[in-house]
Amino acid sequence: MTQKPLILVANDDGISAPGLRALIKVLNEFGKVVVVAPDGPQSGMGHAITLNSALRCDKVHIDDGPQEEYSCSGTPVDCVKLAVNKILKRKPDLCISGINHGSNSSINVIYSGTMSAALEGAIEGIPSIGFSLLDYAHDADFSVSQEVVRKLVSHVLKEGLPEGSCLNVNIPKLPSKDIKGIRVCRQANANWIEEFDERKDPTGRTYYWLTGTFQNYDNGEDTDEWALANGYVSVVPVQYDVTAHHVIPLLKNWLL
Repeated sequence: MTQKPLILVANDDGISAPGLRALIKVLNEFGKVVVVAPDGPQSGMGHAITLNSALRCDKVHIDDGPQEEYSCSGTPVDCVKLAVNKILKRKPDLCISGINHGSNSSINVIYSGTMSAALEGAIEGIPSIGFSLLDYAHDADFSVSQEVVRKLVSHVLKEGLPEGSCLNVNIPKLPSKDIKGIRVCRQANANWIEEFDERKDPTGRTYYWLTGTFQNYDNGEDTDEWALANGYVSVVPVQYDVTAHHVIPLLKNWLL
């Protein structure tokens, strides 16, 4: 009998997040699912890991989820590391992160705990995908996202992914009938224009709250931002090698 695929699942919104629960329902169709997810929200943690405090990881059972599910006190990356090194009996065939509540397109991939979990999977040599829905609501409709997960997971289980890469998948907040398709894209040149709102607490001490507006500088029609704005699911291949290869010749001219 052929062994069922082993699928590791993580996220950054926490073990009880509706996006994660919707993801699990689809992945149960493909194989044995093991969830290791943070015990609370970890959005914006990027590739942070826990070094100076103990990690806790407790087996839990939520709704009709998988047979193995763990709530971890650490970051999304901690969850993947702990799963691969201590919890799983073998390397998983797939690592899936999400479904995130909100966008992880363009520059957001740098800060995203969702995508950092997927990248950590890629570092471990596991075909990995991060899924995000452009809807921050707790009661978001994940039915369209589940269709996208089903399609892409099927392909990746069959074909695999090139070593050192993973997929960043973003899904627009649209009904199924209005989704035009899936587009493979590059990351848009975009950024946040940030401000720190200065406030006073009840004792008179100053504190700051990060705010800002999103600015897309990229007019290309091959970017994730264009795809999402025009009704497409965006798929961006991401790698953990952050070398700026185009700068190497310039530096060689300077230094040699």
